[in-house]
Parts: sequence; C-alpha cells; structure tokens
Amino acid sequence: MIDKVLHAIGGERVGSISGRFHPNYDPWTGAALTEVASGDGEDARLAIEAAHAAFPGWAALPPSDRQVLFIRAADALARRRDEVLGLLAAETGCGPYFGGVQFNFCLTMLRGAAGLAHAPTGQILPTDLPGSRALAVRRPVGVVAAIAPWNAALSLAGRAVVGPLALGNTVVLKPSEESPITGGTLWAEVFAEAGLPPGALNVVTHAPGDAGMIAEELVTHPLVRRISFTGSTVTGRRLAELAARYLKRPVLQLSGHNALIVLADADLGLAVDAATYGAFVHQGEICMCVRRILVDRPVAEEFTERFIAKVSRLPVGDPRDPGTVVGPLINEWALSLIGRRVDEAVSLGARLLTGGTAQPPCYPPTVLTDIPADAEIASEETFGPVALLETVDGPEEAIRRANASRYGLTAGIISADPYRALDLARRLEVGIVHVNDQTVNDEPHMPFGGLKDSGWGRFGLQFADEDFTELQWITMRDSRREFPF
Repeated sequence: MIDKVLHAIGGERVGSISGRFHPNYDPWTGAALTEVASGDGEDARLAIEAAHAAFPGWAALPPSDRQVLFIRAADALARRRDEVLGLLAAETGCGPYFGGVQFNFCLTMLRGAAGLAHAPTGQILPTDLPGSRALAVRRPVGVVAAIAPWNAALSLAGRAVVGPLALGNTVVLKPSEESPITGGTLWAEVFAEAGLPPGALNVVTHAPGDAGMIAEELVTHPLVRRISFTGSTVTGRRLAELAARYLKRPVLQLSGHNALIVLADADLGLAVDAATYGAFVHQGEICMCVRRILVDRPVAEEFTERFIAKVSRLPVGDPRDPGTVVGPLINEWALSLIGRRVDEAVSLGARLLTGGTAQPPCYPPTVLTDIPADAEIASEETFGPVALLETVDGPEEAIRRANASRYGLTAGIISADPYRALDLARRLEVGIVHVNDQTVNDEPHMPFGGLKDSGWGRFGLQFADEDFTELQWITMRDSRREFPF
C-alpha cells in the first residue's frame, strides 16, 4: 500500500476538512493502492485562498529565479522515472511505452517552461496621438483552476499547471478521482522539491461522484480568473455554461471522433502501421486516438486484410508487461460502455471484423465496419480499443465524411502526394492535421486544441499566454497634452 494521499494546500499536506478518505484502485488487479483524501467545496475554497495569497510573490519573482525553479523541477521529476512509470501502470493501467511518452513530454515541457521566464511580455504600439507612447503588456491573471483527466494523467495534469505557472499565475489543480497521484499530488511534490513558493500550486483530491462540488467552487469563486479543463464534451459544456454566468474564460480540450484518411496512392504498409498505432496505443484511451479509418475503395480490400491481421495479433493483458499493447480499461463502467456500444452496433447491422468480446478488465482490439449511422458508436467518442473502418469513393467523400462529425480535434491523411494531402488538410474542420502520420501526436510547444465540439482555446507553451494572461494597454505622455477645454 502507498501512504495515504493528502491534499496539497498552502505548502502543507493536509487531509480533507470532513476527515473522509476513499480507496484508489489498480485497474488491472482490482486491489486498493492507497487511501485518498475525499475533498469537497470547502477544501477547494481553502486551496483557492492559498493560491490567491501566494500570487503576488510568485508573479513578482525575478525571471532568472523562475527559470532555475523549472529546471530544478525537471531534474526532480527525472530522478523519479522508474517510480512514476510504476505509478502510472498501477493507477491508470498505462504501459511502459505510453508511460515513457508522458514522462518525456513532461521533462521537455518543464525545460521549455524555463525558457518562458525571459520571453517578451508585451510590445510597443504605434499611436497617432503626438507626444504619446503606447504599450500592450501581458500580465498574469491570478488564480487558475485546472481540472485534469486520468487517461494521460501525468502529461495532462502537467500541461494544466506548467504553462499557467510559467506565466506567473498560481494554480489549484483538481485531478481525476482515478489518478489522484500521477495526475495530482506527484506534481505538488515535484514543484515543492524544486522550491516553488508555498501556495503557488495546490492540489485537492476527491472521491468518485464528488467532482461536481469542487468544480463548482473552482468556477464560481470570485478569486479564480481562468478555468483550464481537459475531459469530455458533456462535462466541458456544463463548465462553460457555468463559467459564462460568471464571465470567466475557460480553456477546454474536449472529446474527439478522429478520422484517419487512407488515399488510393498511400503506402499501405505505413497506413496499416499508422492506423494500428493510432487506434490502439494506450488501449485507445486517448482523446487523439483514431476512431474512424476512411479508406479509398481501390485499396480498401487489401488494407482491411492487412489491418485485421495486424490488429488481431496485438497482445492484451498486464500493463506492467513491456510486450502488452492493450491493457486494462480504467474501470468497470468504461468496460461496460464499450461492450454495450459494440453490441448495439452489431445488432443494428455492423460487421465485427475482430475482437468484440470483453476480457475483463480488458477489452480486445476491435474493428467494426458497415456501421449504421444511428448506432451510438458511429457518432460518439468511444474511449477504448475500438476502430470503425469505412470505405469511401475518393478524397472528396473522405473529407465530407470526416467533416460530418460534430467533433473537430485531430485527423491524419496518408498519401504519396504530400502537396495534395496538404490541400485536403486545409479543408478538414479540425484543430490538428498530420500528413503521412496518424492522429496521436503532441509536443509541449505546439498549439494543441480542437474546433467545434472538441474545445476552445489552445494549449502549448508558445501559445499559453493568449489564454492565461491579461492584455493591458498602457499609454504615457512624454510632453504636455493640450486639451480643448
């Protein structure tokens, strides 16, 4: 058993005000890993007040001091690599490959954040008023509420806190109840070791079913100035509606129903490998995963044969085994939802090409084709190892079908003609397109985010200032101004 998980508030590790704790379970073994503090709105309020109190000092810290702190944080995290990968497997069913992807992402992000300390924070503006000088200055907003998911717990929680902190804000982080350590208190430990002032980063954990109490406090409290949320579109819409009533700007990274387009001139070896990786990495529990594969008719038969042969051989099982590709789903609810949606699609006429029968706590890599439009899985994000295979008649139909989704996160195009693919990419209604690659790609400095029901705003160190700073216009006179009265 791991030591009890406590909140991090004002630089202290504390239990919840209610005194309650709840168990955190390993999705593979079902065993309890530890007891976690069961927070509520009162705990969130204390964390917000601590963040507000820490803000003036943190915002005023010289850039060189802030730079050193982020380098120290990267070093502190790097020293814990094996421990963190073990925790990711135990807490979220994340295998060593994707755990390493998350870990390396976070190291790069922390080191990149150190460079933000000396980045320009404004510009001189031209003005038509004689004797006047005009500046546009970016300044930190204050307290940022960060709500992070479990599926890429380390990297998505890190992304939620590192950018705002680097810009001089303070943060209250609410991790998912499924990942209170790797998506929460671990980050408090890393930054505390690096020397972050007490209260600049606070973490409040909660029991299953209690997220709403904390989220409401984070959104409605007058000291919180921004909300950063990564999760489902359903929850993101509720948060956005609540934030609108309080005139607060949310940054939302939401669901995806991502398409990979395979054109007739594609390298089919590349296409099969890309589709397999994109659909089944981390058992499909990534918002960027390939959900729909749109294959041009002249190559559809060969692609399908090769794709199914590869997918059907993917190893399923223990996430601690380096050979495992598809590990356990996060919980029984997720396993049940996928099973229900696959069964419904088949009952409506879809053909099952491989998989389709649960192997608790895992679901095998599954491919469906001929999916009826009224099947839930045809239009809703299904967070797991299921891919939908569709045949299209040329690139025009592929673009039309890809754009028919209400989601617009990411897409991929496989083609021997990258210039034609680039032209097609510009017509896709998504925030991210990868030509001759699959859909699961991210780097800390890139403008990550979607269109339509996939979110608002962009994450990424080079773009975070657009959402996590205020732009202030300042003028000053260098000569006396004459007034008409």
